[in-house]
Amino acid sequence: MSTVLRFQPALGDWITHNLDAGAPSAGLVDAMVGQGMSARAAQAIVDAFVAARQQGTAPPLDQVALPDDEPARPIVPRARLAPGHRIAAADRVVTVQARGHDPVWAALGPVLDADECRALIDMARPRLRPSTLVDPASGRDVVSRQRSSWGMFFRPGENALVARLDRRLSALMNLPLENGEGLQLLHYPAGAGSEPHHDYLAPTNAANRASVARSGQRVSTLVTYLNDVPAGGQTVFPQLGLAFSPVQGHACYFEYGDGRGGVDPRCLHASTPVEEGEKWVVTKWMRERRFVSAGEAADG
Repeated sequence: MSTVLRFQPALGDWITHNLDAGAPSAGLVDAMVGQGMSARAAQAIVDAFVAARQQGTAPPLDQVALPDDEPARPIVPRARLAPGHRIAAADRVVTVQARGHDPVWAALGPVLDADECRALIDMARPRLRPSTLVDPASGRDVVSRQRSSWGMFFRPGENALVARLDRRLSALMNLPLENGEGLQLLHYPAGAGSEPHHDYLAPTNAANRASVARSGQRVSTLVTYLNDVPAGGQTVFPQLGLAFSPVQGHACYFEYGDGRGGVDPRCLHASTPVEEGEKWVVTKWMRERRFVSAGEAADG
């Protein structure tokens, strides 16, 4: 028995484009799941396109047969964070205060010392701008009501402190230095927070697709808190029942990419509004391979 599953032709165009570009089928399935489609449906649609290519036939236009008894394909976590209670991270040993394995997450600290936290805030303060989110349709950075913070980016290795932290965080996250995006610093004043979102790049616009083609998908995130927040400002994961309190120098770490383009939507997270004081954080994102910015690609 099977059920007819209908989909928009635009989805078929996106699948064809990515298969033509050499994207793995598993990554396409996981990206579709990340956008809210069931794993069974996503797998059936992608399988139909792959089969058509292998058989030299026309791909489906707007429907496929969905087997009624086909089981969902689980995401198998692949931990990158080193085992043990203490992790050597270049020039510092970091304590693992708590961790989980499916998906991989950890509470770490201290990752930065107080002087490093204050120095980052001082360097960032004159460069802060209203934070933006990527518009799903256009791929452009736009100011959004979903995030009421202020932010800026440091260039990778732009000064001695940033270079030292880039090395430390890449060692802690257990991926090559070149895979890291530039550090992002965010400032949340009283009342500010962010709504639930994913850190991986959904293939909903040309800018995201181009970024993934250059550098691979994001696979892990490290959020380090630069100050103590008296109340509010927690990093929460609604699907996992986790909440990380902002304590100076300590960090929230989580993995969501399998290294083959697949992503885990359970790592949906948000920042609760700051109830008292303010909140400063610095975020490190890691890619599957060497990070190449749009500017570098244009210059090259």
